[in-house]
Amino acid sequence: MNLANKLTVFRMILVPIIVVVSLINIQGTWLGIGITFWIMNLIFIIASITDKLDGYIARSRNQITTFGKFLDPLADKILVLSTMLILVEKGMIPAWIPIIVLAREFIVSGYRLVAVEKGGKVVAASIWGKLKTVTQMLAIIFALININGTNIFANFVNTNLTGIELIINIITTVLLTISVIATVFSGWDYLSKGKDLFKS
Repeated sequence: MNLANKLTVFRMILVPIIVVVSLINIQGTWLGIGITFWIMNLIFIIASITDKLDGYIARSRNQITTFGKFLDPLADKILVLSTMLILVEKGMIPAWIPIIVLAREFIVSGYRLVAVEKGGKVVAASIWGKLKTVTQMLAIIFALININGTNIFANFVNTNLTGIELIINIITTVLLTISVIATVFSGWDYLSKGKDLFKS
């Protein structure tokens, strides 16, 4: 197994670690934020870095493998959706956000299966797909340091928020909104470009 694939596997291993950490109530805070959320955020950031690093290594060393093509996008989806579901459980983001993300992933995965079966050309990731990935990662990082630990969109209209709390809330809300829009448009882009596959 080459280095790029090892990093992908490492990212997969970090997912259950984040889940376990989220279940542990670690006492104490730093800068007003619970230690548990700091640890989860650190693990998520490390996982996000490996996402970019493994792709760069695979391309630069010409080590692109079938295993990597399969596991890399799968690891990304599991990482993002698992962390989003933790945030929903903690009451920090609304459930409709991961629902939209999950629906999009099922639709795109279904399209890819049809494309392979029909021998069609798989649509390359568009700017919407790249924007979706970046904004999702950043939004989750900011959501994990949401100081008062309650629903992002509810806090956006909460006039009791001041200073850093309000800034973090606005940034998180904007990033989540952009990520949802990009998620919808990237899914539509896949279907519209591959519509000929469904004519038969």
